[in-house]
Amino acid sequence: MSFVKKDNQRYFNPMRRAILNHGMIQPGDKVAVGMSGGKDSTALLYLLDTIRRQKRLGFDFEIQPISLDMGFEGVDLKPLQEFVSNLGYELEVVPTNIAKVVFDIREERSPCSLCAKLRRGTLYTRAKELGCNKVALGHHLDDAIETYFMNFLFHGQMNSFEPVSYLTKTEVTLIRPLLYIEENEIIRYVKRELLPVIFNPCPVDKQTKREEIKHFVTTIAESYPDVREKFIMGMEQGTAADFWQKSLLV
Repeated sequence: MSFVKKDNQRYFNPMRRAILNHGMIQPGDKVAVGMSGGKDSTALLYLLDTIRRQKRLGFDFEIQPISLDMGFEGVDLKPLQEFVSNLGYELEVVPTNIAKVVFDIREERSPCSLCAKLRRGTLYTRAKELGCNKVALGHHLDDAIETYFMNFLFHGQMNSFEPVSYLTKTEVTLIRPLLYIEENEIIRYVKRELLPVIFNPCPVDKQTKREEIKHFVTTIAESYPDVREKFIMGMEQGTAADFWQKSLLV
């Protein structure tokens, strides 16, 4: 791993702050890292491993990388397996028929919701079987903002995903350690460190409503460059709970 002067400012300090601010990881936790093969989950494992090895949290914890074989043809997981192995871990690959269920059996016109539900259910269940009490996903700051606008524009709800969520069904806790890091910073880091990114064979990749919202957020940021910083500030102040309370109506 190479290290440049601003890595602490751009990556390690924001990640450490997110983990400690929201109590994402405690001493002795066994954290499953969901590895999709995309840039975000690859960067998540790489950064989280560095934080663990350098004891930047002040305590130790375990990491268990897990990847789902979605059932798409032509997907080569060997680069991901070698990457994980070089870090000192063994990639747990879980075979599934999710692609067949979503696209062949159900023939979903809007497949993302069902696909996400099946993937997460499988990931959480396997993580629990492996003795993990936490599951870390590679959602970053831009994902949080995009989710907020998707909820607002499509459902009339002013919220995003939670940094930490306890899942009662599987009794594991979902965490998002990249919450304070912008997507552009992750892209820059993955390219610089030559981290492996696996081709996504999903037929609707880059054709979803989220891609529209991503462009929307990018457009806003061109006029208001600090929109991401203000988003974190607004969400963590909890001001949304004060909107239009009935007791204030006259």
